[in-house]
Amino acid sequence: MVQQAVLDRVFAALSDPTRRGVLVRLGQSPATVGELAEPTGMTLTGMKKHIQVLEDAGLVVTEKVGRSRQCRLSAAPLDDAMAWISFYQRLWTRRLDGLDAYFTLNPDKE
Repeated sequence: MVQQAVLDRVFAALSDPTRRGVLVRLGQSPATVGELAEPTGMTLTGMKKHIQVLEDAGLVVTEKVGRSRQCRLSAAPLDDAMAWISFYQRLWTRRLDGLDAYFTLNPDKE
C-alpha cells in the first residue's frame, strides 16, 4: 500500500483547481512558470507557490533552463493515487455486489 504521507501531499496538491489546471497543461508538454501563469492572470510569484506544492507532492519536476524554470509532469504519484482509489473501488464494488446478492436472494428483506 502507498505511504499515507505521499497520498496526503498528492491529494492536497490536487485539491486546488489552479494546480489541477497546471497538471492538465503539463500533460500536453513541458512549460515555463511564465507560460503556466499567463493564462491564469496570476503573478509569477503566485504561480511559483502552486508549482512548489506540486513539486513537494512529486507531481511536477522543475529544472532551471537559462533564465527560466521549465516544469514537466511527473506521473508516478498520480499512479500511486490511482492504485489507492482502485483498491477502495474494488472493495466497495465487492461489498455492494454482496448486498445486491443478499437482496436478490431475500426479496422479502427489502
